[in-house]
Amino acid sequence: MTEPNEAMAAGMSTEATAESTDPELEIDDVAALTERLVDNVETVIVGKREPVVDTVLVLLARGHVLIEDVPGTGKTMLARSLARSIECSFNRVQFTPDLLPSDITGSNVFNQRSREFEFQPGPVFANVVLGDEINRAPPKTQSALLEAMEEAQVSVDGTTYEMPSPFIVVATQNTVEPGRTYELPIAEIDRFMKRLTIGYPETEAEVEVLDRTVGHHPIGTVEPVAEAAEIRAARARVANVIVNEPVREYATRLATFTREEAQLGVSPRGTIALLRASQARAAMHGRDYVIPDDLQREARPVLAHRVHLESDPDGRGAVELVDQAVQSVPIP
Repeated sequence: MTEPNEAMAAGMSTEATAESTDPELEIDDVAALTERLVDNVETVIVGKREPVVDTVLVLLARGHVLIEDVPGTGKTMLARSLARSIECSFNRVQFTPDLLPSDITGSNVFNQRSREFEFQPGPVFANVVLGDEINRAPPKTQSALLEAMEEAQVSVDGTTYEMPSPFIVVATQNTVEPGRTYELPIAEIDRFMKRLTIGYPETEAEVEVLDRTVGHHPIGTVEPVAEAAEIRAARARVANVIVNEPVREYATRLATFTREEAQLGVSPRGTIALLRASQARAAMHGRDYVIPDDLQREARPVLAHRVHLESDPDGRGAVELVDQAVQSVPIP
């Protein structure tokens, strides 16, 4: 895996240059790559195939993922396992109350030798960025990720720097200790393609976890099963998965249902995210076209965190509303 300094340097390269030498993949190749990544991550994350698959699909769909749950359920380990499964750069940002935006994006530093200011990239310049316990930093610091997540670039003192490709933010947050954390701004939540939970493992799975972690943790032995160029090529192929007009209309109707029933419904960005996630799911199953079933499977993790009801502190009402939309909106 690339060291931090190399990761920063990689962040300064352009996506176009990288893609010019990338291989071309067929749908079957993308499906095989997805299975390979999932299997590799599951050598560490036991009994939780669904969130593992969802995280890999977000990577291929050019999105970002928010993993929230109680402490100790494997949120950080899932992100690290994904990063180790790819031969690419990885940086971890531990969010704390005293963290500043420049600690994430980087800043211009005066070079005494050259007598000029030089940009020192922050940890956000990596292929996989783990924002650990993101809700422990104030909103001002959290907002440092907004431009990078939406536009794959960072602007510092009037100069724009491109992110490396592929680029994904995997953020974690605890659902406990509300008095010691900050609520994520709606604009930031909306930039996450999916919000996932892992949950406690089943008894048999937890026994296996204990067996694997006695002595040496399996994360230390995870080897890459894909290169960054393969991920870029897979992303390009997923982006070309066919989405016919009836399917696009179905996605719009699902979003419209939430807007009519909630205080704040799914944004157009959310509808785009739903289609992109559905493209990745179709490719995972070896299809080069999206069907309504793909949208229905992706609706809950992609749409629910974008829906806000007047009285819904735990978000369960939003999940129920999305489920209601899937059940009520006619399938084309």
